Amino acid sequence: MIRLGLVCIFREEPIKFRRTTAKYLKQLSRSKQLDKLSEILLHNADSLLKALNFCSKNGIGSFRVNSQLFPLKTHPEVGYDVKDLPSSQKIIDKLKTCGEFADQKNIRTLFHPDQFVIISSPHRRVVENSLQEIEYQNEIAELINADVINIHAGGKYDGKKLALERFAENFQKLSTTAQAKLTVENDDKIYTPSDLLPLCENIRIPLVYDVHHHRCNPDELSIATATKKALETWNREPLFHISSPKFGWDRKDCRAHHDFIHKQDFPNFWKKLNITLEVEAKAKELAVLQLKDDLKHLE
Repeated sequence: MIRLGLVCIFREEPIKFRRTTAKYLKQLSRSKQLDKLSEILLHNADSLLKALNFCSKNGIGSFRVNSQLFPLKTHPEVGYDVKDLPSSQKIIDKLKTCGEFADQKNIRTLFHPDQFVIISSPHRRVVENSLQEIEYQNEIAELINADVINIHAGGKYDGKKLALERFAENFQKLSTTAQAKLTVENDDKIYTPSDLLPLCENIRIPLVYDVHHHRCNPDELSIATATKKALETWNREPLFHISSPKFGWDRKDCRAHHDFIHKQDFPNFWKKLNITLEVEAKAKELAVLQLKDDLKHLE
């Protein structure tokens, strides 16, 4: 059975996650900063529960949690520890409620840190910041029972081989709970499934197979073979991604995402798989519901 996943935000549903800026916070005293952040985190925890409730009511089996659920958590000047916030216990309790609700309704929660999280970088500061960001998302994942923190392999730098060696080395610096959740995804420019499969085997992390990325950045593997090999890396329910090109496959740049998923872009044999499939489409919940309906009629 395919569990469809909604990514982070909504197109039409009045469910919003609040953010703030370092520039704004730096105008405030530290106590006022913490008051404002506490207010935002409480709002975002409530919004997460609303998002999970929407998924439950609409037969959506997974929700990707926004990386900025705790905005600026690791910022060097205005960052914070949740326990320092005035409503820290209330925030923690609300997130635990989200985890309990997700478990009761069989909704899988996931994280996908921003593109600046690069543990293969040759730059020490970038790696340190990346590890810190992963640990922050792991902190929330522990509270809501999320089981995936998915990242990209990064750039080529001085060659893919050395970059992936650094990835493996820096992976070991993570806490054991963060290591257990970390996954790596093939991208649309540099790292193909065949590039990443040896890394997955070496450090025993799963491959999140993105079929759109594979079509834009192909290797010697067919979609069927890449699917099979990706499935073999998982010790829990596999996670895949799907999207369609905004301007079609005839354009040289096929990377931009369409509002919806074209039925022909869904590999027909996937219907028999037991996977979570995140729908990376601009129309958000509308695209998930459309694909959900399309799959009912797909032969």
